[in-house]
Amino acid sequence: MPEKDTRILILGVGNILFTDEGFGVRVAEDLEQKYQFSDNVTVLDGGTLGLKLMGPIMESDYLIIVDIVLNDGEPGEIFRLLGEDLNKACAFKNSLHQTDLLDTLAQCSIIGNVPDEVVLFGIEPVNYHDMSAALSPELTARLPQMEALVLDEVERAGGSYALRTDKNPATEKIYVPRDTSRNS
Repeated sequence: MPEKDTRILILGVGNILFTDEGFGVRVAEDLEQKYQFSDNVTVLDGGTLGLKLMGPIMESDYLIIVDIVLNDGEPGEIFRLLGEDLNKACAFKNSLHQTDLLDTLAQCSIIGNVPDEVVLFGIEPVNYHDMSAALSPELTARLPQMEALVLDEVERAGGSYALRTDKNPATEKIYVPRDTSRNS
């Protein structure tokens, strides 16, 4: 399959109401607001939808997931997990969405339609217990680095992107804006 035909899904998962737990969703929101992607790239706020994500996942060839992971790293440490490392991370419940995400990928596999490539960009959280729409300052500072890693992965997979301008503004609305007055 030519790279231009590779259907790429950027999936940000998490719960934006629990501080760093919403990191993956915030990355997806930022990418959608800042960049216009080639037609073969979809950016999706997967929230905590679990099995409801089967359709978009099965329709993709290259899945890029952004989430927080508990991987015994330093707060703000970023991990790129794939293949056996991704399986181990899910098996050992390193991701806070491992059950939903693992079940969803397993169901897609049973049906016989999983993406050819699955990459998880995980980040070690600081705070995922407190109820707040704000990210911790440590994870807020890592947003640009995570976004750059995802953009590099998109290019590696055969997608492209351009900065949005006044002529191509984002059409997605952010319904729960990040609260920047807390956690600072």
